[in-house]
Amino acid sequence: MSQSPLRVAHLIHSLGPGGAENVLVELAAAADAGGLDPVFLGLSPHPDPVHARTLASLGFPVVQLELDRWDPRAVTRATAVLRGYQVQVIHTHLKHADLVGALAGARLKVPVVSTLHVIEDAPATRMARYKRTAGLLGRRRFATRTLAVSHSQMRWYQQLSGTTEGVEVLPNGVADPGVPDAADRARIRAELDVPDDGLLIGSASLMRPEKGHHLLLDAIARLDPELPVTVALAGDGPLRAELESRVAADPGLARRVRFLGYRDDVPVLLGATDLVLHTSLADALPTTLIHALAVGVPAVATDVGGIPDIVTPETGLIAPTEPAAVASAVQKLATDPALRTRLGAAGRAVFLERFEARGWVERLRAVYDRALAGR
Repeated sequence: MSQSPLRVAHLIHSLGPGGAENVLVELAAAADAGGLDPVFLGLSPHPDPVHARTLASLGFPVVQLELDRWDPRAVTRATAVLRGYQVQVIHTHLKHADLVGALAGARLKVPVVSTLHVIEDAPATRMARYKRTAGLLGRRRFATRTLAVSHSQMRWYQQLSGTTEGVEVLPNGVADPGVPDAADRARIRAELDVPDDGLLIGSASLMRPEKGHHLLLDAIARLDPELPVTVALAGDGPLRAELESRVAADPGLARRVRFLGYRDDVPVLLGATDLVLHTSLADALPTTLIHALAVGVPAVATDVGGIPDIVTPETGLIAPTEPAAVASAVQKLATDPALRTRLGAAGRAVFLERFEARGWVERLRAVYDRALAGR
């Protein structure tokens, strides 16, 4: 039975590169599965609002307020935009938007849904703690539903807030890229000079401290030097120059590691790999690992945050955040093609059941409908 269109406004701090930002693109592409009619509102400027361009190219309304973070004018301006689009539900993403959206929703008497995208165990500064608390209070006071993207994040939020009332686990989804194309696989491996008997390891994440790139390099440095491995690091960020310098100064790493920068073809890239390596030190639900499931490529990943919701003994190998343990897991998977095939096939089945975008959007529509019914 078809559903009547539902106008949902998605508020986020900005529409530059990032995992939470990319979630909005995945949602937009599958919006019709839930009868959703989304509007996207970026609150603050970004030097490269790549996702704003993508969303606009898909034909969706995109508004960028261009206000600095935590500018109090954001509430009034956002409220005016949302009123103009006659939104029925407000969906917020990350702390700044949580607070702005909560206050705008109260003014408009519109239900607010908030997705938790990160796990913040110990904010480093007083201001960071204040912002976390402000987002928490905004959600508790005004959000009709709060969505945790993993069971680990649900437990973290319960410890932080003292309750799980109004909170449910709903993992994000990504579009099904289908089985990797042989021509794409061959092209990418040729671009990276992977020999015919070589192994390609892929990683895709922002180069920030919590993403664990130094741990990744520590592990790669411990691999058997005779193992024919090429490591492709997709992504950009504040640590990139430091990481490139480290690799350039180490002949063993320089021989193996390639820096690809920002990529808008991550599923295609990962589909050309033999295994995916993700060494986060903290991560709520990394999209890269969902992409790995989607293309049937097994992963080695660290045992943190929501990663065990994606990578299980049936779909990959989990390791503690210790270089030797990560290297051992990579070595095991790299030298056992039958194991890679078995884990990859199981991962593909898990993706279709739990993380495929159209099913995710249908479940999200049900959340919105419950929020409206319980208003």
